[in-house]
Amino acid sequence: MIVFTADHGDMLGERGLWFKMSFHEGSSRVPLMVAAPGLTPGRIDTAVSVLDICPTLAALGGVAEDDVAPWVDGESLLEVAAGADRAPVPLEYAAEASQAPLVCLVEGRWKYTRCALDPEQLFDLEADPHELDNRADDPAHAETLAHMRALADDRWDLDAFDRAVRDSQARRLMAYAALRQGVYTAWEFQPNDRARDRYMRNHMDLNVLEENQRFPRGE
Repeated sequence: MIVFTADHGDMLGERGLWFKMSFHEGSSRVPLMVAAPGLTPGRIDTAVSVLDICPTLAALGGVAEDDVAPWVDGESLLEVAAGADRAPVPLEYAAEASQAPLVCLVEGRWKYTRCALDPEQLFDLEADPHELDNRADDPAHAETLAHMRALADDRWDLDAFDRAVRDSQARRLMAYAALRQGVYTAWEFQPNDRARDRYMRNHMDLNVLEENQRFPRGE
């Protein structure tokens, strides 16, 4: 099984925005290609999520969906690959440059964004792929807005979301100074690199060292 994807895109000046930190397509839309035995090659235009990768791989590996459902937020894409629709795709952001949590739902052609500090956004991704026309205030789309609002209400409590983020920040800030006493190890994976075995030392056989450092071997 092979999966090709990315964690985020980048805004490259569109709408005056740079980097990620946005729900606009340039930032949030990423490639997702899956090749595995039993999957028929083809393009699927249904919106999905990187959250779906784990349950999809589990399903392809023969793991029952109920066995992984309690600890994943995504859905297996095997049904989507067969032509079924996926439930609305959720997006969340509460990191750099945000003063309150941002949430988003994508269902079919519609993308809905909500933040307690900003006006709602509703974009028609088919008619307006560059997301230039916010339809949230358009009476012609009031029914769609109400539908997307209801879906968001069912999924998120933004006040509770905000409190949880601030509580987490407070706990980490309280321990920040203590965690930097003594030997500090960053959170990301760092291979143990024994430099004494990488370069020429008196205990090494020069012929072995040169053999290991040359490619192709033996030349």
